[in-house]
Amino acid sequence: MQSHESRKAASHEEAAPATAAQTRPARSLLSRLGAALVALLPLAAPAATPPVNAPAPAFSLKDQNGATRSLNDFRGKWLVLYFYPKNDTPGCTTEACNFRDGHAMIQSRGAEVIGVSVDDTASHQAFIAKYQLPFPLLADVEGTVAQRYGALSDWKVVKFAKRQTFLIDPQGMLRKAYTSVDPDTHAQQVLQDLDALAKK
Repeated sequence: MQSHESRKAASHEEAAPATAAQTRPARSLLSRLGAALVALLPLAAPAATPPVNAPAPAFSLKDQNGATRSLNDFRGKWLVLYFYPKNDTPGCTTEACNFRDGHAMIQSRGAEVIGVSVDDTASHQAFIAKYQLPFPLLADVEGTVAQRYGALSDWKVVKFAKRQTFLIDPQGMLRKAYTSVDPDTHAQQVLQDLDALAKK
């Protein structure tokens, strides 16, 4: 004959699986509700790409050293303003290193390069040091400048700059917008377009 304690333990062991089985549908329902709520989060309306042959949107952001850089600083020179998603990721590293390798040739066309992402200044410093990048990176932490150029992906819980580039002439006019960029060939493409635009 089983003791009272053993019958109580056996009864508890039989009840445990039933309790877990009962909570499983509840957890599944909560999971589905959570996913539905995330899907319903309103996304920021994407801004349009600014028009070519019109004044480029102004910007003023901190570079990797904390110095403020603005569009007006580059008057009198062509500016290659490129937006990218994140420091030290494969595509962004390839693009940055290709701009690094072609930097002297870009400067020989009277142009400067600036990279912009939502990374902070410390992240930019590390990225520049790791790959010896010879051009500044601007910290658009809130994504305001990327938004102004139509180059921001904002999912509320995370935001990043799209891989897009803009060529701005010495008078501050936007002359070319690249909304589809191949990191492997983009620096060479920019060089060719700088040459073509200089002849116009």
